[in-house]
Amino acid sequence: MRIAVTIFLTDETITPTRLARELEQRGFAGLYLPEHTHIPVERTSPYPAGGDLPREYGRTLDPFVALGQAAAVTRNLGLGTGITLVAQHDPIDLAKQIATVDHLSGGRLTLGLGYGWNVEEAADHGVEWRTRRELVRDRMRLMRALWADEPTAYEGEFGSVRASTAYPKPVQKPRGPVSGPRTLVGGAAGPKLFAHICEYADGWLPIGGRGLTEALPVLRTAWADAGREPDALQVVPYAVQPSPGKLAHYAELGIEEVVVQLPPAGEAEVLGLLDGYGAYLTGAGDAG
Repeated sequence: MRIAVTIFLTDETITPTRLARELEQRGFAGLYLPEHTHIPVERTSPYPAGGDLPREYGRTLDPFVALGQAAAVTRNLGLGTGITLVAQHDPIDLAKQIATVDHLSGGRLTLGLGYGWNVEEAADHGVEWRTRRELVRDRMRLMRALWADEPTAYEGEFGSVRASTAYPKPVQKPRGPVSGPRTLVGGAAGPKLFAHICEYADGWLPIGGRGLTEALPVLRTAWADAGREPDALQVVPYAVQPSPGKLAHYAELGIEEVVVQLPPAGEAEVLGLLDGYGAYLTGAGDAG
């Protein structure tokens, strides 16, 4: 089992370059970064975890800029978003950002995407909340038209693009209905989410990793019914607080990668926690 990490990198935390170097040297599989463009002060959207919204949400670095820095100082470390709020981006610009990071890193990018929880943040981007899932689906199709080997036009419900020259291209080749970097969709288990995963993604990024024993058989059935290759499904528990028992359970479920949570802290605290998490690298490998 591969162990990656996620962290809210901000203007107050360890830097992307320092963290990326340390992760690669210690044998971690990857670095995943979240995204929030801004947090409106006046909002009614409750924090999903309950209580006050933590300080780091309003100070988050742009994930693609930070991952670009991480790519420049590493050779093998996986790079991911957890998650990109696709609905809040111009898809033509986002397609360029994604393809550029994937190209410059030699194909190390994972696009973790999701639908968001902050209604006010999304509204400032012009997102209609009730149709955001369909908007994300449409924008993924548009971006994949730009990533196609030959100039390809796309006309969708929410946007369009003329047949265009658009380079660089993502490194990973198309597989089944999916093209571009490895794509994982975050969100709570349910038929609509699983249908979208089966349609345009490589797998699921379940935050917290709870309830997988019940949810995985349902997803695997939907995946098979959609005609996808059974062994191609990837499920990556995300923002996990690790324990030996939890990692062993994931291994029993056939999970090959887990993303553990780091605090949004300075260098000393983060590196100290990595020292502790290092024990899981060997243990997870043995369990997997």
